[in-house]
Parts: sequence; C-alpha cells; structure tokens
Amino acid sequence: MEVKIEQSWKSALAGEFSKPYFESLVRYLHQEKASGARIFPPGSQIFRAFDLTPVDKVKVVILGQDPYHGIGQAHGLSFSVPDGVPAPPSLKNIFKEIETDLGVRMSGYPNLENWARQGVLLLNAVLTVRSGEAASHSKIGWQEFTDAVIKYISDNCDGVVFMLWGNFARTKAELIDRSRHIVLEAAHPSPLARGAFFGCRHFSRANAALTASGRTPIDWRL
Repeated sequence: MEVKIEQSWKSALAGEFSKPYFESLVRYLHQEKASGARIFPPGSQIFRAFDLTPVDKVKVVILGQDPYHGIGQAHGLSFSVPDGVPAPPSLKNIFKEIETDLGVRMSGYPNLENWARQGVLLLNAVLTVRSGEAASHSKIGWQEFTDAVIKYISDNCDGVVFMLWGNFARTKAELIDRSRHIVLEAAHPSPLARGAFFGCRHFSRANAALTASGRTPIDWRL
C-alpha cells in the first residue's frame, strides 16, 4: 500500500502499512469520505508531524490524544493550530507553563511547526477525526499505528524525551524503554485539570536532558 509520508518514517514503518488493521483503517477513511463526512485534518496533513520531524531528528515527543475537531483547527500536529486560528485553551496553558518555567515571553503564536522542525514530534495517538465529533476515529486502528511509532522510537533512538500529559498519554509509558529515554509525566494542560499541569517544568527538564546528552536544546519561544 502506497502511503505518502516522509521517507525515513516510510522505511521505519513499512511493515505497518501492509498489515490488515492499516488496510482496514484506510478503507474506513475512504468510506467516510464517500459518505460525505468531513474529516480533519485534510488528507495531505494527516502525516504532517512525520514530514516535519524525520526519524533521526526526533529529540522530544509530545503526545496528544486526537486532532481538534473544529473547522480549520487540525493540521497534523498535536496541540498546534494553523496560522490565524486562535490558540485553544490547552495550548494557552502550555504557553503559560513555558513562560513560568523558562522566564520567557511567548507571543501566543499557535502554530508549533517551529518546534517540529527542531525535533519535537507532535504526535497524536489518533490521526484523524470527524468534524464536530471528538474521538470519533479512536477505534479505527490509529492507536495500533501510533503505538508502533512510539515503540520504534523507543527501540531505535536514544535519549528522547517523552512528554506524557494526562491519564490517556500516561498509559503509553509502558511502550517506552526508560533505560534509554526520559519519560516526563504530568496532568493534562486542559483547563479541566484545574491547573494541575502548572509547575511540571517539562520544558526546562527536557532541555536539561538534551544538553546533558550533548544535543542542542529546543528553543521553545514562538
């Protein structure tokens, strides 16, 4: 099956694309589209996180659950929205934590492509969603695929910092070899967590870990 994805990821995940679950997933998406359902993000952006962050560039993984389901929001990167779209509440809280943690001023610019280009894989566990219906594609096979992504990084990369926010993301910790990687866990940045995310200091901790292993830290400012 031909999948349009960045070449290093295409090679790394080649075995997944021919598995029955992935073929079923693709059929499901085609059926959704044929039925007139509106799917986010647009087809060309489903694998945007992989296109911007090749395998050998991955330094940090920030795991989200599924894409934003509002019109114009999802563009293939967890927590990020395109230029000109207001920052969602969770992203605003992420920016507040960065300002407190690093003592910098964030612009509020909600497009996180700059992080992705520095090596931050902004990965949602589920890569598509039906318009207006949160978690509508959570059981069609995407999680098997993204679990394989996490496992591949764990087995084939070294010193990656995984940021797992909220109970859902934290269930993925079992896929990660903690002897090779740094796993940072915290509450979800959603306002529903009542501020429990604040004070986690994941951004300074990630940079300290990268610096300690001789890698260039992330410039989190936007």
